[in-house]
Amino acid sequence: MNMPIPNAALEGAPSIVHYVKGETATGAERSFGSSENGFTAPKLDLDGLVWPRSAPLPAAAIPVAEIMDVLVATGEALTRDADGLLAQALERSARTNPLPRDILERAYAGIGGSFTRQRMQFQIDQELGGADVLDGWREVTTPGGRRCAYRACPPRMIHIIAGNAPGVAAGTIIRASLTKGVSLIKLPSNDLFTATAILRTMAAVAPGHPLTKCFTAAYWKGGDQAVEGSVFQPQYFDKLIAWGGESTIRNAMKNLGPGLELVSFDPKSSISLVGREAFASAEALAEAADYAAMDATVFDQQACSSSRFQFVEGDEADVDRYCALLEAALKKPRATASAVRRPLPVDLRDEIDSLREMPDFYGVWGESDGGGLVIRSDDPVDFYPDHKVVNVVPVKRLEDAVRHVNIATQTVGIYPESRKRALRDAVANAGAQRVVSLGAAVNIEHGLPHDGFRPLQRFVRWVNDEVRGEVVAPIDG
Repeated sequence: MNMPIPNAALEGAPSIVHYVKGETATGAERSFGSSENGFTAPKLDLDGLVWPRSAPLPAAAIPVAEIMDVLVATGEALTRDADGLLAQALERSARTNPLPRDILERAYAGIGGSFTRQRMQFQIDQELGGADVLDGWREVTTPGGRRCAYRACPPRMIHIIAGNAPGVAAGTIIRASLTKGVSLIKLPSNDLFTATAILRTMAAVAPGHPLTKCFTAAYWKGGDQAVEGSVFQPQYFDKLIAWGGESTIRNAMKNLGPGLELVSFDPKSSISLVGREAFASAEALAEAADYAAMDATVFDQQACSSSRFQFVEGDEADVDRYCALLEAALKKPRATASAVRRPLPVDLRDEIDSLREMPDFYGVWGESDGGGLVIRSDDPVDFYPDHKVVNVVPVKRLEDAVRHVNIATQTVGIYPESRKRALRDAVANAGAQRVVSLGAAVNIEHGLPHDGFRPLQRFVRWVNDEVRGEVVAPIDG
């Protein structure tokens, strides 16, 4: 099945490469966007997007140790980038990705480091209890004395990945590889080149290996029912893995039905809690402000773990001292923040300018040039801080800030470390999925729960092998 070609190619626009079951597909038969911010893509063959259930999965019988060998070699090749595939992806991403080039350069330089055996073994051990359940059957004895077994079977997955950080593509490929399943990756419009560069590198280091045939990565416009209505079907796939904002998740849900399960990395935001201990000395205050700025500028505040609202325990005079230091700290160069200043969007700038006119109620530090700006208010502002804008809210007690935590809160950074243990149960019960020391929001480790669940556990299909035993009333089902 070939999709129709809707438009002529945009002259000079970046061209996407598709990766289809170990092979590279090129072409500019389809075009998207405008002449100022557009790209072209090869024609879309729907047959290449699916794996028929009548055929065995390519890597199902490959030991996990061998799969990790391929992934480790892929990581080493990505770090060397002798073929220039990552360099090419970087150049093209710099034209289409909203992140500044300096952030992209540092992100691409670190991609190969994700593919280490130690990191992958940690994921498998923490999320599945070991590789035995991937390579075979784990035997258990039930309370009734039956000897049974279960295993994690390779899944058939669609991945609608986020494009706010290149590491999402790398993490998706690693997780999918470890499960031994097959994966269709929908390339996001804000990261069109990372996934295919990684997969092409894998195919180069392990030509013809079954793992290389487990992936297809292609672009179509999200919500295109000509594609999704045909492909997002349980006869082809078991799991729909969706990252992104509310519109992305809701659109993904349109295609769900019996046999096709949604695994959702929901849209999240993050906050910081700063205790009054920060005002014990000038050094402590500077440290707290620096850690808080580090958490607020992760990928220029585009990461879910990036703090936008900060609740500070103290009176207004103390909190204003903190805000001034935070505004200066937001401007410091950091590995995950850009040195490039991009003026705030007009609507956000207008919101902030209106607050400047009410100094009795709001404090504003910084300019709208994208270098970093802080707003102090008695309650959280009713607009969404973005582009290195942080809203600081004074509280009498950090416990009072817990009411602002909900199920959409991903990360809560706490200062000082000594206050974390007393607060973590409260913020967890309120809905947060991650509690960290202030300044550690960027340190997301695969193998620990992510967004409130263990991804590998959700990705695989769990199957039991049960023997006869004494007949008892079923617990369920």
